[in-house]
Parts: sequence; C-alpha cells; structure tokens
Amino acid sequence: MTQEDQVMLDKINDYANEVLADIDPQKTRISIQLEKLKPVMEEIAKEKNMSVEDIFIKYMDLASEVSLKKDADFKEEFRDIANNLQ
Repeated sequence: MTQEDQVMLDKINDYANEVLADIDPQKTRISIQLEKLKPVMEEIAKEKNMSVEDIFIKYMDLASEVSLKKDADFKEEFRDIANNLQ
C-alpha cells in the first residue's frame, strides 16, 4: 500500500467512524452505510480527478488488503502462542 493509499484509507475510515458511530453494521444494509460515506468519497474523487465509483473500488480493495493483513498477523500470533504452550 502506498502512502497516498494509506492517507485515502485513513480519511475515509476517520469519516466513517464519525458518521457510522451509531449504526450497527450487522443490522444496517450496506447500501445505507455506503450512502453515508458518499460525501467523503465525492471529496476524494474531486481531489484525485477520479470517479466516485473508482474511489469506492479502491477503498474496498484497500480495506480488504488491511483485513487480510490483520488476519494473517492474528494467525501468526496465535501460532506463536500455541507453539510456546507446547
């Protein structure tokens, strides 16, 4: 992930933490959650001269990348703990 990608991801996540704070993601449709994120994605799209759709796709790719990294880190840590118990 580039520094520019990280800045974009942080900006969207910070915004999401504000506007989605009272929303239960398990009970709220994705379309509603995305609608709440649209203003920050439109702002970034203008800054980068990209479409909102492209920003959304980039955001989803970056969020997936972070999620996979966290999962791999957790598995590695769990593996280390399990090995230390043996």
